[in-house]
Amino acid sequence: MIYTVTLNPSIDYIVRLDKLTSGITNRTTSEEYYYGGKGINVSLVLAELDLDSTAYGFVAGFTGKAIENGIRNDHIITDFIKLKEGISRINIKIKAGEETEINCQGPHISEEELERLLQKIDRIGEGDTLILAGAIPNTMPDDVYERMMERIKFKKVRIVVDATRQLLVKSLKYKPFLIKPNRQELSEIFDVEVKTEDDIEHYAKELQKMGAQNVLISLGGEGAMLIDEFGNKYKAGVLKEKVINTVGSGDSMVAGFVAGYELKHDYAYALKLGSVCGNATAFLSGLATKEKINELLEKFEKEFG
Repeated sequence: MIYTVTLNPSIDYIVRLDKLTSGITNRTTSEEYYYGGKGINVSLVLAELDLDSTAYGFVAGFTGKAIENGIRNDHIITDFIKLKEGISRINIKIKAGEETEINCQGPHISEEELERLLQKIDRIGEGDTLILAGAIPNTMPDDVYERMMERIKFKKVRIVVDATRQLLVKSLKYKPFLIKPNRQELSEIFDVEVKTEDDIEHYAKELQKMGAQNVLISLGGEGAMLIDEFGNKYKAGVLKEKVINTVGSGDSMVAGFVAGYELKHDYAYALKLGSVCGNATAFLSGLATKEKINELLEKFEKEFG
């Protein structure tokens, strides 16, 4: 089973306007909403790839119920901790020429409620995959990912960490199966300017020396690079279509990579499917769909092999 963890899920409410003017009533031209959070995004894209996952995390109030009901389907088991107080956050994204985001903090999570989640982590068994994605809310201790990994360190669990800076670095002692920094994050971790492909490969291998097994580096419009556990380097290009939305592209890449490896145990294919899923989300207003993934997979194979 694949398990995803989303500590601070949200409803992302997107409003579009011709123009945003402060101090007056503005009227939208359209609205959309999506159930958000990096782990949830991964579960949703895995479902499009017909892979089952269990979504862990915390929900609260009427928005929490909406998130839980909204993402549950034949391929996603929702097993959230229901908080006694507060509501799951609503993030507002205003698109009016420029994009303005208002991201809320979310509910307070007590130590007792955190312990209930850790007890669920204890159930993860040999051969399972645990995906830890996103930042830790400021209402929680900053070592929560480490505490989760500590609980399962003696089990053969594939751990995937998609986090930034020290949160990522501190996970490396648990030898995660996969981490996914981008070029900027490599620069920040090592306090250098990472420019060239050789730079990227060098610092990815430094992360491997620190404990990571496989390092997947997302390079935005330049594609992606993978340094696998055997030291092999793989590259993937980017398909050319109009980019509509980049939110969730990285999560979609993680989902595609995990799915590709689950299906074929082949790193080249995992990178290909991960790249296709990331592209599919970028070319849609929401997350990647099965139809778009299949369409782009065919195009990707024709263009890049």
